[in-house]
Amino acid sequence: MELYDAIHRRRDVRAQFTGEPVPADTLHRILDAAHAAPSVGYSQPWDFVLVRDAAVRRRFHRHVQAERATFAATLDDAAAERFARIKIDGVLESTLSVVVTYDPERGGPAVLGRHAIADAGLYSVCLAIQNLWLAATAEGLGVGWVSFYRESFLAELLGVPAGVRPVAWLCVGPVTHLEAVPDLERHGWRRRRPLAEAVHHDRWPQRVTDRPNS
Repeated sequence: MELYDAIHRRRDVRAQFTGEPVPADTLHRILDAAHAAPSVGYSQPWDFVLVRDAAVRRRFHRHVQAERATFAATLDDAAAERFARIKIDGVLESTLSVVVTYDPERGGPAVLGRHAIADAGLYSVCLAIQNLWLAATAEGLGVGWVSFYRESFLAELLGVPAGVRPVAWLCVGPVTHLEAVPDLERHGWRRRRPLAEAVHHDRWPQRVTDRPNS
């Protein structure tokens, strides 16, 4: 698959997982792609926890549903109605989850390039996640990033050491298809901004404000 095809075909998958396993050689390739990501100071601050245990996934899923209810309670009636139609995870439908973590001590005590931007290591982990996602798309797999969880809960669930942050729970697996239109757009939650609105030249555009008549 061409790189640009993978970028534009990539979707945040929830409902399309078939439940089939990920072949071992395919899994190795997508993890190798993730591990090849650039990182600040060549610190490579990520780790990948492969979660297949059904009991662990069920416990995490219960937590996700509780957090869904917490979020739903903050919405007005119209938004709550839209949200009720949106599936937020494929934790039980996919047979594999990959939890990606961030270790800020990796490469320390002096991480080259991080002295002025403390979050540069976290950005590096996000680059590894994007590499994994695009590689999985090129392999014909789906990936869904689950964000309805508390970091402290997930750290306890997986025995993540103190100081290491769980950044992403990714559901990974074969899918029936990838939707042509992202779920949140299909369900009327948000629409994609035109590229022209996001591109600025030389400096941030100044907002024109109305002046009172003098």
